[in-house]
Amino acid sequence: MNDLQPLFGTLRNSADAAVVDAIEALIRDGEDRALSRINVLKFAGERKLDEEKTISAFLHASRLGLFELDWNVLCPGCGGVLDSNHQLKSVHKEAYDCALCSRAYEPTLDEMVEVAFTVSPRVRHIAAHDPQLLPVWEYFRQTFWGSGVDLPEENFVEQMEQFTIDAMEIGPGEKAQLSLTLPADFVILFEPVTHFAHFIDVKGEPTKERQNLALIFNKSHAATVTTEMRPGPLRITMENKSDVRALPTVWIAAHHLHDLLGKRRPFLTAKRLLTNQTFRDVYRTDTLDVDQGLKITSLTFLFTDLKGSTSLYDRVGDIAAYDIVREHFRVLGHIVATEAGAVVKTIGDAVMATFPTPDRALAAAFRMRDTIKGIRDGDLLIKIGIHEGPCLAVTLNDRLDYFGQTVNVASRVQSLADAKAIFATKPVVENPRVAEMLAAAGLVPTEQLSALRGVADKMPVFQIP
Repeated sequence: MNDLQPLFGTLRNSADAAVVDAIEALIRDGEDRALSRINVLKFAGERKLDEEKTISAFLHASRLGLFELDWNVLCPGCGGVLDSNHQLKSVHKEAYDCALCSRAYEPTLDEMVEVAFTVSPRVRHIAAHDPQLLPVWEYFRQTFWGSGVDLPEENFVEQMEQFTIDAMEIGPGEKAQLSLTLPADFVILFEPVTHFAHFIDVKGEPTKERQNLALIFNKSHAATVTTEMRPGPLRITMENKSDVRALPTVWIAAHHLHDLLGKRRPFLTAKRLLTNQTFRDVYRTDTLDVDQGLKITSLTFLFTDLKGSTSLYDRVGDIAAYDIVREHFRVLGHIVATEAGAVVKTIGDAVMATFPTPDRALAAAFRMRDTIKGIRDGDLLIKIGIHEGPCLAVTLNDRLDYFGQTVNVASRVQSLADAKAIFATKPVVENPRVAEMLAAAGLVPTEQLSALRGVADKMPVFQIP
């Protein structure tokens, strides 16, 4: 650990000191399991640290080489990791198949891609660096399931065994047989390494005659098949044709399994990380390929523009006006970052920013409106528009950007605003947290139907006084 002190010293120059202390303690004293696929929101919550500062610190620590950053594509049903990548560029936009759920899911950056951090093997070697050596249940815990599945810290093995009939390990290229008695339940044979599943619908009268099932494990991601069988003896012949070990497990698909997988906790999503200012600053080019275009089902856009900036240049001259506008960009950027958002770009005197939720955007808008009055004794007036909806995350002009009608509408809504009011769309004002904020402030939005350029029909837009 003494060799790492210069790195921690560098990290303290760019990250919150309390978070750095917690990271240093984790690397020094944490169990191996705690250093694999770290859920930074759980990490922050357990230590009562600010989430945004914690995310920022882990990003800086990753850039320094203390952690490896992984983008894991998750199954929305079982929470399993369908694909793990060191770069978002490796996530494809075609559907991912989950054998355990027997469904295909088109990836979105909201809840289907988690961002997790694992300590670098150069910093400290942990068991998860060699996942093929992990015991079967630790493989499930540390490698197969994502950090959003709230697995128990204690009695995990006992809980797994409540619905497990049998489990075994088969080396690459090896064959094995498994003999068991089928109960009168729906049974799943699942192999997590190659992500293979075979369903057995057990029904009918019990039999004493031995039934047979032959299975092959490889990396072809074959469709999940259901076989109907009767309660009674079964011999399963398995062949592992992959180049890694296989861990076939036989489960009863009853309430014990569903209860275990039904417990979820918040985790750092790709969407949230893309709206983090530190990520945009630190990982400027490590985002998407030009032709990638990944979906986000819900993102909030905030556009601002200065009112009367042309007259400002006439009144105070180019040099003074430039300094004022630059200060306005600095203030707005700080507000956006502290409200969990990120500035996507500036266009002239305008700012385009994103936020994970509408309430964060509105909180930023309130602060912008109040703070901008203090620049040059109220010389600056700011127009603000907010809209929420689906979009595509894309790369434009060598930087992360967003495309779609949601972006267009947000820009048009901003053009309606005046300096005394914030304009927002219906999805924003109907957000429960936004409604609570407006009620607490005693503000009643005024609805109007507005024609927006590029939008076929008039749409309701709300003026927030």
